[in-house]
Amino acid sequence: MESAKGKVFRFGDNVDTDVIIPARYLNSSDPKELALHCMEDIDKDFVKNVKDGDIIVADKNFGCGSSREHAPIAIKAAGVSCVIAETFARIFYRNAINIGLPIVECPEAAKEIKAGDTVSVDFDSGIITDETTGKTFKGQAFPEFMQKIIDCGGLVNYINEN
Repeated sequence: MESAKGKVFRFGDNVDTDVIIPARYLNSSDPKELALHCMEDIDKDFVKNVKDGDIIVADKNFGCGSSREHAPIAIKAAGVSCVIAETFARIFYRNAINIGLPIVECPEAAKEIKAGDTVSVDFDSGIITDETTGKTFKGQAFPEFMQKIIDCGGLVNYINEN
């Protein structure tokens, strides 16, 4: 599995799926369409500023709320390469893996990394490096089978390939 590197967009506690992708856009399942509205109710400029590879860092309970798979799809389609949080809502965690969006739980990194920092994540080791400050953090590395699912771009692709 690879790594990710990008600029950080910072969010707080309890970022729910209605904020990640507002319900008024759920009539589409097209990833590109969902990406256009990703995070707009919490940061209206997010989609204008996010670049391929950028990283979301959040506090506790990221992805809480309804169990819609649209939320991680919108994040991934917006170009985000990884989400780092203190904790994730369990259903979001599972949905993220199912669609191939890398997510890393690391309370220390979530507390210290600031918006605009450049961060890299090594998915094999779980090592998160804030390249702006030089600090490193040990996040939760994925088990090998989960890395394979993410490498394939999600569970459906993984099953089709195997």
